[in-house]
Order: sequence, then C-alpha cells, then structure tokens
Amino acid sequence: MLRHDTRRLKNFRARGKTVGDILIMQGQSSSSSSSSHKRMREGDGKKNGDDDDHQHQHSGNSDDMRAAFERARVESRRAYLDKREADIELLRKKQFRALDDVYSTGAADKRIRGELEQDRYLYDQALHNKALRGKDLTGNYMMPDVQDEFEQKKGQLSQREQRVQALTRARYDDDVDKYEKSEQQLLEEKQMHAGTFRVGTVRDEGKKEEEDPYQLILDNQIKFVESEIHGGDMSSVKLEGSKKEKLAKVKYLKTESGGVVKMEDGEVAKSALQRMSAKEKAALIAEARRVKLQHDRRSLPIFKYRDDLIDAVKKYPVLVLVGETGSGKTTQMPQYLHEAGYTKFGKIGCTQPRRVAAMSVAARVSDEMGVKLGHEVGYSIRFEDKTSDSTIIKYMTDGMLLREFLGEPDLASYSVMIIDEAHERTLHTDILFGLVKDLLAFRKDFKVIISSATIDAQKFSMYFENAPIFNVPGRRYPVTIHYTIAPEANYIEAAVTTVLQIHLTQPLNGDILVFMPGQQEIEDAMELITFRTRGLGSRMAELRVLPIYASLPTDMQAKIFEPTPPGARKAIIATNIAETSLTIDNIVYVVDPGFCKQTGYNPKTGMESLQEVPCSRASADQRAGRAGRVRPGKTFRLFTRWAFEHEMEAQNAPEILRTNLGGVVLMMKSIGIDDLLNFDFMDPPPPQTLAKALEQLYALQALSSTGQLTKLGRRMATLPMDPCMSKAILAADKLKCVDEVIVITAMLSVGNTVFFCPKDKKLHAEQARKSFQSPAGDHFTLLKVYRDWEGTNHSQHWCNENFVQYRSMTRARDIKEQIEHLTELVEVDRSSDPHNINAIRQSIAAGYFFNAARLNKNGSYRTVKSPHTVEIHPMSAMFKKAAQVVIYNELVLTTKEFMRNVIQVLPEELMEASPEYYKAEDFGGQKNIKGIPKMANATAVSRT
Repeated sequence: MLRHDTRRLKNFRARGKTVGDILIMQGQSSSSSSSSHKRMREGDGKKNGDDDDHQHQHSGNSDDMRAAFERARVESRRAYLDKREADIELLRKKQFRALDDVYSTGAADKRIRGELEQDRYLYDQALHNKALRGKDLTGNYMMPDVQDEFEQKKGQLSQREQRVQALTRARYDDDVDKYEKSEQQLLEEKQMHAGTFRVGTVRDEGKKEEEDPYQLILDNQIKFVESEIHGGDMSSVKLEGSKKEKLAKVKYLKTESGGVVKMEDGEVAKSALQRMSAKEKAALIAEARRVKLQHDRRSLPIFKYRDDLIDAVKKYPVLVLVGETGSGKTTQMPQYLHEAGYTKFGKIGCTQPRRVAAMSVAARVSDEMGVKLGHEVGYSIRFEDKTSDSTIIKYMTDGMLLREFLGEPDLASYSVMIIDEAHERTLHTDILFGLVKDLLAFRKDFKVIISSATIDAQKFSMYFENAPIFNVPGRRYPVTIHYTIAPEANYIEAAVTTVLQIHLTQPLNGDILVFMPGQQEIEDAMELITFRTRGLGSRMAELRVLPIYASLPTDMQAKIFEPTPPGARKAIIATNIAETSLTIDNIVYVVDPGFCKQTGYNPKTGMESLQEVPCSRASADQRAGRAGRVRPGKTFRLFTRWAFEHEMEAQNAPEILRTNLGGVVLMMKSIGIDDLLNFDFMDPPPPQTLAKALEQLYALQALSSTGQLTKLGRRMATLPMDPCMSKAILAADKLKCVDEVIVITAMLSVGNTVFFCPKDKKLHAEQARKSFQSPAGDHFTLLKVYRDWEGTNHSQHWCNENFVQYRSMTRARDIKEQIEHLTELVEVDRSSDPHNINAIRQSIAAGYFFNAARLNKNGSYRTVKSPHTVEIHPMSAMFKKAAQVVIYNELVLTTKEFMRNVIQVLPEELMEASPEYYKAEDFGGQKNIKGIPKMANATAVSRT
C-alpha cells in the first residue's frame, strides 16, 4: 500500500500536479458544477415557459416529472462529487501519515521532504477553501519581489524555520490576514516554489540554500526537563611545594605513532625527536608516561588523605572506606598499603564483583607501578589466573576469594584484604563478610577494609562491631540531571536518539556513556546508531561507538580507555559494569534508560530466571556520578521524575535474597560450615531458600541424607562452576565423553552470544544458524559450531562467514582449556566419544534434571516439578519440534517465560539421573513416553 501511494505521489509530481492541485481542481469542478446546474435550472425554467405558450398538448404533470428528474440528477451528481472529495481527503491523510513514517527514519533527502511539506500546505489550503465556498472574500495581490518581516529576520532563523516560514506565509500585510488566497494564487505560488525545492534555484543573494545535514536525524527529538544538580562540592586537588612547580613545567608531545613525549622547558623539540633512535624514543616515551601516571595519581581526591588512611589502617582491624567512583580508592589504596610496608607480611588482596573490573584495575595498577602485569601485580578470575609467586597485589573476583578459603581457610598468605564495591551486595560478597569477620577473631595481624560507595556505609559499620567510617569525596564537578517529560515506550530507540542529540548539538569536549541491561541490547543500540548515521560521512563529527560488558574480550575492553582523537567523540555503551567498577576518562554525558538485568529465584518452585527490571534509585545516582569527573556533566534519564521517586526502589535487594544458593551452600560445606542457619549473614536468606539448596544438592548426590558432603560433592566443589555443570562433567567421566561435555559446558558459559544477526543480512544469518542446528537439541548445536570452528584452526574469517561471534568463540576456547586443566585436579580422565549421542545427552541430564518440562496438549510446556507453564525460545533448534520431554539450561522472562538451550531427553534418563527426585508418576506413570525416539542413530558430532 505504501509503495503504491508513493508511486502515485511521484506520478502526480511528474505531471506537475500535487495533492493540492487535485483538491483545488476538485473544488473548481464542484464550483463549476454548481454554476452549470444553476444555469441549467434557469434555462429549464425559461424553456418550460415557452413550451407552455406554444405546446399546449403537453400536460402539466409531464413538466413536473421532468423538473423533478433534473433536480434528482443534479443532487445525485453533487452527492457523488462530495463523496469523491471526502474519499480523496481521507486517502491523502493516510498517505501523508504513511510517508511521514518512512521519511522520519531518514529514508528521504531534503528535496523530497520539501515537496512533501509543500503538498501538505496546499492540501490544507484547499480544505480551508472548501469550507469558505460561497462566501464573498476579496483576495489581495502580492508582488513577487516584496520582502516582508520574515526576510529581514531570515539570518536569525535556522534552515528548517526559514523553509517552514517560506511555505506558510500567505499574506502581504496585516490587513490581508482576514482574506484567503485564491486558488489561482495557490497554483502560481506552487510553481514559483517548485524551482527552489526541485532544482535548487539560486536565490537573491546568489547562494544556494544551505542544507541541514542533521534534519532527519533530529526530527524526533526527546524533550527533557532539567530537574536538579548533584555534586560540585569539591575543587581539584592542589599540589604543594616543589612537586607542584615541577609538574607545572611538564608538557607532552604526541608523536605520529600515538605515543606521548615529555617536554620540559622546551628542551626537547620535534626536530630533536626525529633524530633520536628507536630505543631513545621508547625510553623518552616511557618516562613521559611514568610522569603522567604519577601526576594522575596525585590529582585523585584520595591522594591528600593518604597519610590519614594509613594511620587508620594501623589503628583499626576493620575500616569502612567510603568514596564515590572516581575517588581512586580501588587503584590507590593497595599501592598506599604496599608503600607503607604491608606487603612485607603478605599479599594485599582486593576483591571485585565483576571479572572485567578485576582485569582492568590490575592492568592500571601495574602501569602505575611500572611492573609487568602478572608479576608484582596480577589478577585471578574464573578460568583465568594471571599471578605468580612474586605477586604482592592481587585483584580477584569475590567468588575466587571464596574458593581460596577452600585451600587456605585462614588466608595466611594475605596481610590485608580489601572487599571493594561492597555496596553491590553480591552473593559471594555477603558470604565473604561472614568469613572474614570470623577470621578477624583469631588473626590479630589481619586487616580488613570494606570499600563502598555512600550506600549502606552505616550498616557495614554496625555489622563489623561499629568499625570507623572514613569518607573520601569523589565528585569534582556538578552534574545536571535531566528527566523526560513523558515516559518512553522504547528505551533503546530513545537512548540512540538522545546520543545523537548530544553528539550533534553539544560541543566535542566530552564523551558519552550509555547504560543498557545486557549484551543484546548493547548490540541492538550499536546497530541502530550505525543505521541512523549512515550516509552522513564528513558532515558529522566522528562518533566512535564502543561496547563494554562482562564477556567482551580483554583487547576490546581496553579500547574504551584509549584517548579520544581530536575532533571526535566516543559513545560507550555499557552494562552496569560501568556503574561503579570502572572509571572511564572524559565522560561528560550519561544516558540512563533506568533498566538492569537481575536474577530472580522462586524457592517454592526451585526455578531461577533472568529478568529485566527497573534499577534502583541508588543505582541511578551511581550512574549519574559517572559524569562530572573532568568538567561539569549532564545526565539524561529516560524516565520521568515521578517514576524515579515513586516507581523505583531505594536500593537493589541483596543477591542472597533473590538467587539460588546451591553453589554457595556447596562451597560453605566444603569449607566446613555446616550450621547454615546460624551463620552470621548480614541479611539472612529465607530458610526455604536454604532448604531448597540442600534438597537440590542431595538430589545431585553432593550431600548425604544427613547433610554431609559426599566424595562426589567434594569433587564438584573443586570445579569453579555451577553444581549442575560440574555434575555433568563428572557424569561424562563415567560415560567416556568428557571432551564433548567440556566443550558444551564452555559454550554454555559464554551465554547466548554465539550467533549474531545483522539487520541488513537477517535472512542469511538465520540460514547460517539453522545449518548448525541439530535435531538432538541446542547443546549439540553448540558442540557442532565449536567443532567446525576448531576444524578451521580457529579462523575468524570462518566466524564472519557463518555469522558467529569470534570473541565468544575465543572466550569459549579459553574456558575449555581452563576446565581441562581443572579436571586433572579431580582425577577426571580425558575421554571422547563423539558418536555416542546417548552418552552425551545422559551426561547433560545428570546435571540439569531439575530443569525438566513436559509437552502440553496446546503446544506449550509445563515443568515436571512445581508445574509452571513455559515456552521453548523461538531461536532454539527444538522450537516447534513437539518433543515430549525436554530439559533446559536457563529460563528467561521477556513477554513469556522462555526456555533457552533445550535438549530432548527420555523420562527414564531423568529417573536414572536422580531416582530420589523423579518417579514414574511424574511422567504419567510410564518410563518411556510414546513418540520419543531412541537417539542411538542420531547424527554424530565429529571433529571435522
């Protein structure tokens, strides 16, 4: 319909007609019809009079019938013309609406938009003239060369305002306001404007009208209202004495290769730099970098509190350190302690809630200390340990420190432990609180620092026996908060529009940070920005769009820390990893849609799902705090002030209250903590959640009937992964298919990021994805993808051709290698049987038998235990396969509750995996449901 309407509009223009012409001619036709009918009636009356005088043979009744017939014919014609006119009006309204939808996406250039505005104007004038038919209005003549007030003010108006004014002005002076233009004037004016809008005729000034390159991008701007200002209570840190004087003399010269060269008092010039050898240049650049890093360290807000902090650590066993993100507490505190001599008695540890933060902070500190990463400064995250015997400052995820308690319950190798970002209240952090609190009771030399934002500082102090609170100011410049006037229906569209508004209207003196709930939303936003800016080229300043999320490879994560080139701007799109864990230089603008992803858990059903929920007010304030680090900043919240105050929670609920505790309970049992109910939790989890975790571990055979850790459970606890995954690997050891299950486990660990689907190649991407799909289920699809990629020697070109994320595959390879190393610690022999599909499926079922669902008559599924309606995700290989019984890896709540990573199983396999958990009556009293094929002859997954 839209193409047909557009084609008709073009045909009208080709003949020199617009919709205004049609309606004007229609009005002329109607007017002329009325006049002709009037003359017809007058003529008929005269003729009838003559006939009465000369033709008496006709009766009066015949004359009356003839007159009535003529009147009926005229009225019928009038009704037809009125209906036709109304139909054209309705059609044109629909066409204008449809064309607006197309052109608002940037599909039209300025010429087409000008013609459309002109057509709409003439259309409105014709409608108005229709309403004035029959009225005696006298039109005024307007000289074409007369310049009105608009021409005098034209230089003060934007190009868009000038064009709208030129199209809509229809009167010569104030007296003409009460008169309307004649139809002939409209036609003449339309032809005069056609020269300007169609071929770019030169105006009086002799210059072609300047184009507005951002017109279409900014058509649907989002309206914000300034509400409040945060911060601004701290000026830059002042340096004293000779240090200040010395640093004032330091200047930096950027080389062609991007390096930085120190310039002191003009001693080094560009010509001298060019004469230097490569070794001399490298040494000079290294020295300049060292000086700059030291200058940056001294400029941090925490620097002037260095001595006071060291004194407080010496005096108290526990210190609550409160400082906003950017104050320097994460990078500087371990260095201050090292410089004070604490590393003589053991390592300084610092936990982070996210692995990206642990890696990036460790890299920064190693740079500042001038050492190689992995030596004196290192990090430890799941599946990756970059430390050595010489490591004295160690950053790690909180989960990895929890695992260190297994081998070293007293943490004897550490002198100080910093639990950073404690306010996030992750599951592992809450467990660590209780463990280090117990440790302090018998290690008097051990120091603990609880580092947090301003949230809940008093609560931490009370938990650690009224520990002192040390406040470090962080925000240097004020941040203006802007809210939308009305709610936004699509926050991704709104965020992209806001980014472009900022980039096109604000000075290039600061970068943009955009928060998104997850990786998929980040990739969607990046695609949309690319689409919106396509074709602008050099007419728009360069906008570098960079992602940051947990599964992003290290080399791509590092790009967000690179300096922004002159004349360009960075737009960093991040998950809440950038909320508190990372400090990115030069962020001035923050765009906050107000959403995040959280894990939800129902202990009654034992079901865990990932949900997209509004973030808390505390999180929103943390996000706003990312701006204003280098200059006054602005935060654009894509929600209303009322929503912020009434719909958002004050703080996020601690993770321990909303997640499955199976893995943590297994870890605590391994450490030797058996009395879970009396453990000193800061916020005790619900008893039913603990009971459900014990029940599941018992079903996995990790615990005995008395709640004691079994030999299998101890082996499971050694593997740093979910108990379901570790049980699947240990089951594969018995079934001799360890290699295949490790690959599947590694692929599941990277999340649902294996395939990508560009919008402009959606059909090809879907075909490529379907070519990998296995009738046995999604786990075998992932296995096939990895084996095919492995057969190409891990080719990136192969990934691009098959629409597979190369960075996800390299991450899966790294995880696979780490798991292979860890399996040696639990005495798992490497075995492989790619042709035994049944063994692979049974191994998966041994770990994930909880997540079983049966097919309903209506095509949906119902979980076997604690019945709950779920659906197979449309991207799954099992979608619409009508498998009678399936197991899934995770539930995702969007419009429905979808099962992801689904595999078909047999009921007897589930009962064999856990006889205590499933009985025959759970599957209708039959072990082998009719219609489920045995899969011994299924296609094998080989190493091709």
